[in-house]
Amino acid sequence: MKITRVEPIHLRLPDVNERCDGSQETLVVKVHTDAGITGVGEVDSSSLVAKAIIEGPLSHKICRGLAECVLGEDPFDIELLTHRMYEGSIFFGRQGAAIQAMSGIEIALWDIFGKATKRPVYQLLGGAFRKKLRAYASILFGDTPAETERIGRDLVDKGYRAVKFGWGPMGQSEESDIAHVRAARQGIGAEVELMVDAGLCWDTATAIRRAKQFEPFNLTWLEEPLHPDNLQGYARLSAQSPMRIAAGEEICDVKEFQQMMDVGGIDVVQVDVTRVGGLGRSKRIGWDSYERHRLCVNHSYKTGVNIAASLHFMAALPNSRYFEYCVEQGALRQTLTRQRFPVFEGDITIPEEPGLGVELDETVVEKYRVL
Repeated sequence: MKITRVEPIHLRLPDVNERCDGSQETLVVKVHTDAGITGVGEVDSSSLVAKAIIEGPLSHKICRGLAECVLGEDPFDIELLTHRMYEGSIFFGRQGAAIQAMSGIEIALWDIFGKATKRPVYQLLGGAFRKKLRAYASILFGDTPAETERIGRDLVDKGYRAVKFGWGPMGQSEESDIAHVRAARQGIGAEVELMVDAGLCWDTATAIRRAKQFEPFNLTWLEEPLHPDNLQGYARLSAQSPMRIAAGEEICDVKEFQQMMDVGGIDVVQVDVTRVGGLGRSKRIGWDSYERHRLCVNHSYKTGVNIAASLHFMAALPNSRYFEYCVEQGALRQTLTRQRFPVFEGDITIPEEPGLGVELDETVVEKYRVL
């Protein structure tokens, strides 16, 4: 079997705004083979930039588009092809968008591998440590504390046993920050787990103060309160915080994750398979976190492709039990894949179908495709 074509497809809703909802647009990647098997992946990045990185022509040996690195090759050689993409883009890559763009191709290769062998991807990654995960509803804070409380109440009514609020008004003022977290707790009640994503909004001293002020609200973790480059700040915060500190979604390099754990001291390592180069690198980071006795969770704020890939990744780790489940209502998030991944009694189940276990709705693809 050989790779015959790499097809990056930019999808975008008609109206996109500045709210931190990554499901408003996305880059889906199809990898075609001469055996008639097509794999599907997704990239969480600046979609046009990532598309150019995939489609770019040869400039010289270490400066070429990612598609050039894999065309004509055996799609089962996933680690080899990941290395070829990394080395082929090393002149302009090694970080950021180049690694993110690799994710879409690499995930599609696992999908091909699973479809060809008639096995779910989690088996190819080494087997499932668990077949269900606690799905926490992931949503942005409301514009007002009253709206935040209402959103929380609605999500609990839908059966979620854990909820994460993020970004939005967080960081506007001390009074507002506390009011929103208090409203979130009031909305979901005392028995439901609560996570807060601060969205990089504070300096170190403020983050330490907020962590202590949020202690009465019994957070499962406080997420990304600091800039990802502020390793010393994370170290100070992690040492003084009364709750777990989570971070990782803004970084995509394996060594950066190691530094965030070893220097920053974070407790919860958040890995996005569509940002870090795919499932193989995600698994490596996940096991790095296991060896350091940290909790590993997915970051997932895209479509059903990301959800499926993340489920297989999370299943294949011994130190995972939560699953970020984006509940945004945009059409791409809700309808791009024919599979809907229902949450039952607060849990989500790992797919058992071959490959990722997803099928794109091609009418949705055509409707939102950017030509």
